[in-house]
Amino acid sequence: MRHAHLKERVPTLGEVPGTLLRVGEKKSDTTSITLIEYSAEALDETRFDSVEDGLAYQPRQPVLWLNVYGHDPEAMRAIGERFHLHPLVLEDILNARQRPKVEDYGDYLFMATRVFYFPSDHETSRLRYDQVYFVIGENFVLTFQERPLGIFETVRERLRTARGLIRGKGADYLAYSLIDALIDDYFGVINQLTEQVEQADRALLVMSDGAVLRRIQRLKHDCLKLRRSLLPMREILTALNRGDYGFFKGETLVYMRDAYDHTLHLLESVEMSRENVSDMLELYMSAQSNRLNVQMRVLTVITMIFMPLTLIAGIYGMNFKYMPELEWHYGYYYSLALMGAIAVAMSVWFWRRRWL
Repeated sequence: MRHAHLKERVPTLGEVPGTLLRVGEKKSDTTSITLIEYSAEALDETRFDSVEDGLAYQPRQPVLWLNVYGHDPEAMRAIGERFHLHPLVLEDILNARQRPKVEDYGDYLFMATRVFYFPSDHETSRLRYDQVYFVIGENFVLTFQERPLGIFETVRERLRTARGLIRGKGADYLAYSLIDALIDDYFGVINQLTEQVEQADRALLVMSDGAVLRRIQRLKHDCLKLRRSLLPMREILTALNRGDYGFFKGETLVYMRDAYDHTLHLLESVEMSRENVSDMLELYMSAQSNRLNVQMRVLTVITMIFMPLTLIAGIYGMNFKYMPELEWHYGYYYSLALMGAIAVAMSVWFWRRRWL
């Protein structure tokens, strides 16, 4: 096949559509499947140790939330059979480089999103992300994560303690709560990014070495990553708020508009940080140019001071036989004194003009 070297990076290249192969870095060696089923009166939480246990289980409550950590192809195939998911959905779930999007498959919605995080040494590390996928049906929500990140823990606690409206609502409100938790997680990441931008701005005023430039470039790439994720996320929420898909009731769409407003706020914050980083890059380049100009000015002044001295030395270094000053007893001292006087006079003049 053409471009065979890409096969290692994109295993699904050239395969039949719907082939279940992992794409991207494997971040978890195990697969964990947890089911939370609930009604207004009761809640059951079950963890499945094997795919067979999950296939044999019969739910007892009307609303289901199945959360999966890890992307094992066999587990994905079994879950797809249980919930009648299209093979293309399962293929997308196994793709760790999926662009945020929403797709309507008739009986359910499929959403691909991203959650971002800074590593523990985030002062020097680039922003990273994990994929998070949603499958939203009439009475169920499936979430797929590459590994536990804790972004949905607040939703679990609200379900367990029956706090808020979530236990009395349907699967559409559960989906909203999970999407809102993911959006809220962006605020923490952007807050960290803003702090790094401010720190880099302060460092730029006191130092202008290559480390600052690398830091600015890293922040610029981080802003672009967030922007590339939040722009399609805004489009997803716009489509959901328009009612393009019939999975969200009118009372839930009111809350979805709030999530949309939060996304706009996030985008504005990212745009502001991106503009600050661009300004910092321009300031860095201007500072470097100004520093070079100062150095060139000093070198030019030094050259101009030595030019008349070189002229005098060149004249008296010529090999003409008849040069009166060559026979003068004090000619050597006179020439040195003349050179020194010229150098001092030019230095004073340059200093008064503030060229030195």
